[in-house]
Amino acid sequence: MNSTKIAITAFSSLSPLGNNSESVWKKYLDNQHCFSTQFLDQQETSVASLDAESKEIVAKLRESDAKYKFLDDSVLFALAASRKAVQDAGWKEDAVFGINIGSSRGATDLFEKHYKEYIDTGKAQTLASPTTTLGNISSWIAHDLQSTGPEISHSITCSTALHALLNGVAWLKSGMADKFLVGGSEAPLTDFTIAQMRALKIYSRLDQAKDLWPNLAFDFEKTQNTMILGEGASVCCLEAGEKENAIAYISAVGYATEILEHNISISAEATCFQKSMKMALKDESPENIDVIVMHAPGTIKGDLTELRAIEKVFGAHLPLLTTNKWKIGHTFGASGMLSLELALLMMEHNKFVDVPFAKAQKQHKEIKKILINAVGFGGNAVSVLVEKA
Repeated sequence: MNSTKIAITAFSSLSPLGNNSESVWKKYLDNQHCFSTQFLDQQETSVASLDAESKEIVAKLRESDAKYKFLDDSVLFALAASRKAVQDAGWKEDAVFGINIGSSRGATDLFEKHYKEYIDTGKAQTLASPTTTLGNISSWIAHDLQSTGPEISHSITCSTALHALLNGVAWLKSGMADKFLVGGSEAPLTDFTIAQMRALKIYSRLDQAKDLWPNLAFDFEKTQNTMILGEGASVCCLEAGEKENAIAYISAVGYATEILEHNISISAEATCFQKSMKMALKDESPENIDVIVMHAPGTIKGDLTELRAIEKVFGAHLPLLTTNKWKIGHTFGASGMLSLELALLMMEHNKFVDVPFAKAQKQHKEIKKILINAVGFGGNAVSVLVEKA
């Protein structure tokens, strides 16, 4: 792959932390999680839903166009984030750019409603198929932004957003495009999705009314799984070459897949992460990495195996380590890009965001280089190295 620099020129998200970087950063600086309680899967359940302002943005967007009334939240989340990112990047209406916005589960809520109606009545609505297909998100964003470039959709479970970034980097380095909008979106807070996570025995049983931290992502000595689901969308604008408005540059990317022992397996030392991190660090000394934003979903095995992989790659000289899932939950396909958001904010403000219930880590130098990890079912890991502009 050629040496063309890949600039991140804009970033936008909708999440439980808010919808603009200032509010997101302020919430990262406090020690409060964003979990609320909803009645899902026939019981009280901890979830991380959008903040009130983001919900209002989505509601107004749904009412702004008759066609948008029938779209799933996952599409509207991504559409709102994409509008802001493109505007912040200064891409004009006639700009030609590619789009790759993925999702782990896609139109979750809408699909479940259409399927229930079919079971109840034996009939499907006219728009059931076009509003729940996998390509639904990127197609609607292309429509809304009037993009004439390539549009790609995919689902690679929880590493979906960073795989979208990989695709964007590949297109830009190949010379087939000079701008790409990449990211992920997820709206998984539904009965059936929660039931599936409970069936896997990975959903948190901790009570947020009694336990200060119902998601213990980054606690490597926990005795039970504590994953909690969140919703949101996160995108960034990528451009080929050096740019005056660059927020950061993508220095390198890595990826790997493990040989499966079963459907959701990952090895004891996360071989896939070791490979993806080593690939991303091929031309970089591990000692130069200031921070790693871990995937760390809050499960016993998921958190610990990633830590073991990091220890294997970095030895005794570990960078600062953090994650955001204790605060906003696991947003499935959007999670990797929300981790990138945290990385960009830490570089911008030159301040490390620690996990409040973990052993304190001290920042001793300027934050210039951060590695972001993501992995999904099947051990499909991605590692992205970003460098301060």
